[in-house]
Amino acid sequence: MVVLAASICTKGGKAVLSRQFHPMTRTRIESLLASFPKLIPTNSQHTSVETSEVRYVYQPLEDLYILLITNKASNILQDIDTLHLFARVVADMCRTPDEREIHRVAFELLSAFDEIVSLGYREQVSLIQVRSILEMESHEEKIQEIIARNKEAEAKEELKRRARQLEMQRREQQKRAAALGGMGGGVGGGISGYSPIPRFEAAPEASPIRTASPAPSASRQPAFKSGGMKLGSKKTRQAELLDALGSEVLSAEEISAPSTPGIVEYPATAMASVVKSSLPTVAPESIHISIKETVTVALLREGGAKSLKLLGEMSLLVSDPQLAHIRVALAPLTPGLGTDLQLKQHPNVAKFTPGAEKVIALKDPSRAFQVGQALGVLKWRYTGDDESYVPLSINCWPSLSTAEGTCDVNIEYELENEHLILYDVVISIPLPTGSYPTVSTHPPSSAWSLNPTNHTLDWSIPRISNGDDDAAESTHAGTLEFSVNGNDLGAFFPVQVSFVAQGSITGIDVARVERVGEGAGGEVGFSCEKIVSTDSYQVV
Repeated sequence: MVVLAASICTKGGKAVLSRQFHPMTRTRIESLLASFPKLIPTNSQHTSVETSEVRYVYQPLEDLYILLITNKASNILQDIDTLHLFARVVADMCRTPDEREIHRVAFELLSAFDEIVSLGYREQVSLIQVRSILEMESHEEKIQEIIARNKEAEAKEELKRRARQLEMQRREQQKRAAALGGMGGGVGGGISGYSPIPRFEAAPEASPIRTASPAPSASRQPAFKSGGMKLGSKKTRQAELLDALGSEVLSAEEISAPSTPGIVEYPATAMASVVKSSLPTVAPESIHISIKETVTVALLREGGAKSLKLLGEMSLLVSDPQLAHIRVALAPLTPGLGTDLQLKQHPNVAKFTPGAEKVIALKDPSRAFQVGQALGVLKWRYTGDDESYVPLSINCWPSLSTAEGTCDVNIEYELENEHLILYDVVISIPLPTGSYPTVSTHPPSSAWSLNPTNHTLDWSIPRISNGDDDAAESTHAGTLEFSVNGNDLGAFFPVQVSFVAQGSITGIDVARVERVGEGAGGEVGFSCEKIVSTDSYQVV
């Protein structure tokens, strides 16, 4: 069976969409499609016609024809079965089978055609498998988009910081000019209230900005105090200074305790918005296997999982041509999530044998894997709501305090998957508008900071593990407590979580790598990198 082209044309022979699987010029394919309607017998029930050179296997599609152009030696029964799969794919991807709709989804249709036929030969795929292949997302593309967004956010924060420095310098110059103008008014008013501003030079970033409390002085009126009724939320002096600083990010360690009453120290620079991942790197060997998973989780604030979606991909990189003839044996899948996965292999990889060991090898044993180019050999997918598969549980418990207009919030995390080691964990808790927290308890290995962009409290934990590895202590669980002005318990949701982990949620791993062909059976060394990242992880 050799399929030369798969086409969609009008009943007059005008080409709407065509995909050639063998070298054919545009003039040649247009000529074949133009002559096709003339070959169809009147009132014929057949679905194929032949010429001296090719065979047409066709099927009406309302006002269009979908047809395969094959050689005359092709098996017509297989051609008809392939044609029916093409027709189902077109009907599945197009709302209405007309020319305008075909043009709208032309790119997706061509991609689907390539999954059905490769180099003129039918691939053993079904409609569900084609749909699953087209829906797979690129993890590398998402990572590049996140990096680009982080770089853009970092540049914006730097511009805002420079603008704030210039504005503070301008105000300081105006105050000095006004003071000099007042002094010169008694001798003839020689200096005006505004003076030229000299070129700004940024102060050293390490020097903190000291802001003294408004103590009574001759140049400042005493602050008015009253015990009467006050409307709105009460702001502390720290909150007022935070509002004055704008979008500066202040961490708990950066706000030092005042050694002198009324003195608070703040850093001159904001905390970096992009934090480099602390995930340990794996030195690649001649055979390097990468296992990457992306998890999307929505947890309920009352407990349990609302939804859980996991996408994974295994890629194989061979850098030594002498080790290109290999096969990869997977470790047995763990009961539970591992058995509920939807596995999808690359079209050139042999299918798994039911009940036997899962082995990744090429369909043709004489062929070799590509050298110097990573190949995605296996993809998997899971969708459900089983909370036992959640890697990290989050419990946020806000409650109204006895003090009027304040809330006490207790948030804790616990590592549920003991085979994972989490790095750069950030738990973001939304805060009520215009309020700032007072943190009373948090683990010494963690830190907290205020994110003025989203007005959230970001709790950062560098590393979470069960303590069975090289870590000095177990950090599998931790608690942070803080109080804040407000009386809306729903204002602290949704809680956002982000992390990158070493390991695999599904338990997919490589047992061994063996040679095939000459010297078959001998095991070879390999390196394996297993990474888990979050797409969306929140408590709603």
